[in-house]
Amino acid sequence: MKKIFVLICMLFGLVLPAYSEGAAVLPAERGAVENIKYIDMDNISGAEQNQVKQEVTVKILSGKFKGQKVELDNMLTGNPAYDIMLSKGDRVILHLEPRVEFIEEIDDVDFFISDIERVDAIYIFTAIFFLLLLAIGKKKGILSFVSIIATVALIFFALTPMILHEVPPVLASLIVCVLATVITIYLVGGFNRKSSSAILGTIMSVGFAAVLSILSIKLATLTGFAGEEPMFLYTARPDLDFTGILAASMMLAALGAVMDTSVSIASTVNEIFNTDSSLSIKELFQSGMNVGRDIIGTMSNTLILVYLGSALPLVLLSSNIDLNKFFNLNQVATEITSALTGSIAILVCVPVTAIISAYLIKNKKEDFEFKS
Repeated sequence: MKKIFVLICMLFGLVLPAYSEGAAVLPAERGAVENIKYIDMDNISGAEQNQVKQEVTVKILSGKFKGQKVELDNMLTGNPAYDIMLSKGDRVILHLEPRVEFIEEIDDVDFFISDIERVDAIYIFTAIFFLLLLAIGKKKGILSFVSIIATVALIFFALTPMILHEVPPVLASLIVCVLATVITIYLVGGFNRKSSSAILGTIMSVGFAAVLSILSIKLATLTGFAGEEPMFLYTARPDLDFTGILAASMMLAALGAVMDTSVSIASTVNEIFNTDSSLSIKELFQSGMNVGRDIIGTMSNTLILVYLGSALPLVLLSSNIDLNKFFNLNQVATEITSALTGSIAILVCVPVTAIISAYLIKNKKEDFEFKS
C-alpha cells in the first residue's frame, strides 16, 4: 500500500500545481423542456429559407435560478450537424451570459441552449464497464480502474494546463506518457523487474513515436488542423503550437497499444524464466521475440482499425473523390500518418522490451510486490 501512496503522490504532485492556475469556465446549468411551439420562418422578412424556429419553455434544474422558467428560441436550419432537435421532456444544457457584473435576478442573465444533456448515458456505460471490470478482473480490475482514472486525470489536469501554459506539447505529452505508464504498470503488475521491463520498453517506444510524429508532420507538411476542434481552439488560442499538439495526440494514441505489447512480452519472458531459470539471456530474448511476432499482427491491426473506425466518414468520402486528391487531403494524411506512427512504435517495442526484460529478469535477485 505504501507503493500505491507514492504513486498517488506523484500524480497529484504534478496535477495540482498545473491545475491551480486554470482559467475560469463559463457557467452552465441543466434544464428540462416543458413546452415547444413551432414557427415557420419562411414568411418572415429577413429569415433564411427552410428555417424553423422552436419557441421553447425550459425549467431550470440546477444552480442559482433552479425552479424558474425561461422562454428561449431554438433555430432549426435543416443542417443536422448544427441543429439541436428538441422534444418535450428533453434535458438540455443551458449556457449563461451575465448582462451585469453582479447577478441578482434571472432578468440579469441571457440563457442559450448549448446542447442536449447526454451525461446520463455516460454514467450508465461507465457503471457497466466498472461492474464488468470488477466481476472479471477482481482485484486487478479495481487496480486497472484506478489506473484509468489516474491516466484521465493526467490528461485533463496536467497535460491540458501545461499545453495551455505554452509548455511544448511534445514535452508535456512525453511527461504524461511516462507518468501514466509508471502508474498503470506498477499498479497492475506490482513493483518487480517484469513491470520495470515493460515500463522501460514502453517509454523508449513512445519516445521513438515522438520522433516519428515530428518527422511525419514535417515530411507530410501537416498543419494540425484536421477537424473542427483545432479550428475552434485556434479561434480562442491562436498562440498555441498546433503541429506540436498533433504530435502529442499521436503519442497518446500509440501509448495504449505500446503499453499492452510491452506488458505482454515482459510477462511472457518472466513466466518462461520462472519455469526454467537455466535459460540464457539470448534464449529469453528469443522467446520474447517469438511472442512479440504473434502480437505484432493483431496489435498493429487493432491500431489501424481504431483510426479507420473513427474516420469512417472519410473512408466513405473516397468513393466520391479522385483517390490522388483524397490521399493528399490534410485530414486523410493526418489519420494515415498517425496510424502508421503508432504501428511503427509497436514494431520497435517488441525487440526493445524483449531484450530489456530478458536482461533484467535473468539478473533479478528479489522483487518487492505490494499486496492488493
